[in-house]
Amino acid sequence: MELRAELATERESPNLMRFGKKLVMNGIMLLFTASCIFPLLWLGYSSLKTQAEFSNSIISLPGKLHFENYVEAIKLTNMPQLSLNSIRVTAISVVLIVLIAFITGYFVARLQFKGKRLMVIYYLFGLLVPIHALLVPVYLLFKETGLADHWYTLVIPYVAFNLSMPILLVSSYVTGIPKEIEEAAAIDGLSFSRTMFMIIMPMAAPVLTTVAILQFFACWNEFSFALVLLKDASMRTVPLGMSYFKSQYSTNYPQLMAGMVLSMLPVTIMYFAFSSRIIAGVMAGAVKG
Repeated sequence: MELRAELATERESPNLMRFGKKLVMNGIMLLFTASCIFPLLWLGYSSLKTQAEFSNSIISLPGKLHFENYVEAIKLTNMPQLSLNSIRVTAISVVLIVLIAFITGYFVARLQFKGKRLMVIYYLFGLLVPIHALLVPVYLLFKETGLADHWYTLVIPYVAFNLSMPILLVSSYVTGIPKEIEEAAAIDGLSFSRTMFMIIMPMAAPVLTTVAILQFFACWNEFSFALVLLKDASMRTVPLGMSYFKSQYSTNYPQLMAGMVLSMLPVTIMYFAFSSRIIAGVMAGAVKG
């Protein structure tokens, strides 16, 4: 009996240790999840406070929901105009990024030419250079050439500085597509360009969708280039509108947070609508590469 009890204890000991490890890991992940979610919840309920309530306690819940903060935020920032500017710049930038990334990524994946390795290194180098270090040179260049303060001003840096990662993702994905498909298309009489756009482009739709969504996030939320290159208030984008809530001596934080919630709304909707596609596209590109 004593031997059986000892054997049972030995069997239970590893199970208890395994359960303890799982409990600790789940606890850590739960704390991490809470730390990520709480700032968003805090932003949401703080946007429904009055300035006096926020000043008294930044953590407490609002006594009454003040939705007028959202109305004031829309009026103060002229949110419809800012949103229109952001939509226009973001849409044009994303379309150009996807198109250029696909063509360049396809060439890198399929064609052999002199300087190809140097070209890939150049794209990798683009991931290493901090964009904010180039703000002053870009500002001086745009000022001298008269490219600043136009509706298309932001499209140029957005496309130029966001191409490296999409090109590498596309080239990695296209490399995994069998070449026999293109050979069969050539036998059927399709030209190089028709094969690229009619056969390969639809097959690369998962990674192109991922690129489009990620670049939508990047262009919509971009602040630094918009701040430096746009002085005309009618050309400003949504992130720049957040500066309207700050006066010389005070800041209306509940209204500012209401504006932030409104600015985050399109990005949040896009993320929850396409989160599975983002993960699938990035994983597919990584596996195929």
